[in-house]
Amino acid sequence: MAVGQNTLWERFLQPVIRPLINEAEINQLYESIDWDTEGDRLRNPNVSYPDYYTSQNFHGIAEGYLNPRAAVTYDPITQYVLPPNELWVRQGLIEQIGGTPHRILDLGCGTGSTTLLLKKAFPQATVIGVDLSPYMLVMAAYKGEKAGLRIDWRQDKAESTQFPSQSFDLVTASLLFHETPPEISQRILKEAFRLLVPNGQVLILDGNQKTLRFSSWLTEIFEEPYIQDYAQGNLDAWMGAAGFEGVRTEDLWFLHQITRGLKPHPARYPESPVNFSGMPFPA
Repeated sequence: MAVGQNTLWERFLQPVIRPLINEAEINQLYESIDWDTEGDRLRNPNVSYPDYYTSQNFHGIAEGYLNPRAAVTYDPITQYVLPPNELWVRQGLIEQIGGTPHRILDLGCGTGSTTLLLKKAFPQATVIGVDLSPYMLVMAAYKGEKAGLRIDWRQDKAESTQFPSQSFDLVTASLLFHETPPEISQRILKEAFRLLVPNGQVLILDGNQKTLRFSSWLTEIFEEPYIQDYAQGNLDAWMGAAGFEGVRTEDLWFLHQITRGLKPHPARYPESPVNFSGMPFPA
């Protein structure tokens, strides 16, 4: 994994985690994938990378998520840095979903860990995972095929997707907001509001803002460029400003939080919901 020289990650976390992961297995997986070809297969020519994404080395990794090495190291490392258990944390979001959604969008899906759980929980639903990194999507597609799950992976910006309005009844985002500047996080919520049908729901899983405000030393070690700005914010207020109602945030294992909001039912519909082929959804 290519990291910046003498970073806090390199000095403190990497020595602890490195003995726990199988680097030979990671390297074998990395060498088995034609990253250029697979990345091109998922790359969206209409997407341009924003400055906030290209100007930072997330987790101390050179080039951040546009480095294919990040795609193969993300899962092995995340399982040890998302206490008390990565699966339990991600499953916490699934358990907060109300009803049975039929059209689901997972924003900033990364390697698809939460996206796969969504498809397993709602096998009849259309599930789409969106991420800016084609290499993270390569890993997501690899995991989806291995699990035998049919999921649509798209490269797009979470704050300005190319989907029609009112295309989904559930929008989720896991561990995304602490990796974007607050103004982008708020734009993502407005985009989620646009994409949801009336009475649709949005769920955001991320670090506990109250806890993170008093843990600057921890956030510095993880080499997260925007996490302190996220910690100083208020996701409930951002949700309300985006138009969501019934907003509530629940702590999860002290270190994490899940925030849920509903798009209110308007008096009139601005446009009819459409599916991805451009035809109206059946009633």
